[in-house]
Amino acid sequence: MKLISVNVGQERSIKEAGKSGTTGIYKLPVSGPVQIGRLGIPGDAVVDTKNHGGADQAIYIYTEPDYAWWGRELDTEMPPGTFGENLTISELESATVTIGDSLHIGEAILQVAAARIPCKTLAARMGDAHFIKRFREGERPGMYCRVLQEGRVQAGQAVRLERYEGRTVTILEMFRDFYAENPTEAEIRRYLEAPIASRARADKEKQLAKLKR
Repeated sequence: MKLISVNVGQERSIKEAGKSGTTGIYKLPVSGPVQIGRLGIPGDAVVDTKNHGGADQAIYIYTEPDYAWWGRELDTEMPPGTFGENLTISELESATVTIGDSLHIGEAILQVAAARIPCKTLAARMGDAHFIKRFREGERPGMYCRVLQEGRVQAGQAVRLERYEGRTVTILEMFRDFYAENPTEAEIRRYLEAPIASRARADKEKQLAKLKR
């Protein structure tokens, strides 16, 4: 695998999206080495901080096979950064990755922590009011990562995937579970045993508390 592109976005206006009326989803490839810090790439805009960004969702990754699938589905060519990802990598379908897997890229080490859930901003970015539904049905969510080791990365570098050895769930399972109703205690505890992002952990803890009432 290799790093195809590093993408950075500036805050800009967008219609029919979040309350702020602005977004950082429009990302463009940059050349040369880029520093990845604990909270992501310096200078990359994160506007909706309630749902995006933070230590557990510092970097969003989308993949070449997933882009190829969407290209066929939408009958169009999409450049890296279209889905608002920071890093575009080759030879890996995001649905097959598991929570806790690590990606070694240049000097940086990233750990997969959550699946991307579509929102109105993504639909607005794609110019399709129904894209939230299409993204859900496509089941190619991409993955949010925390930064285990900061460092510089650059397009063209090799990417090494290190599988997590503990109890975990796949990105696709996590994505599907977001839409599932009435999870069992065993299902909830399975997620809590995995190194999921803090936002997802808080949601699961709330679900568990409701079951115990």
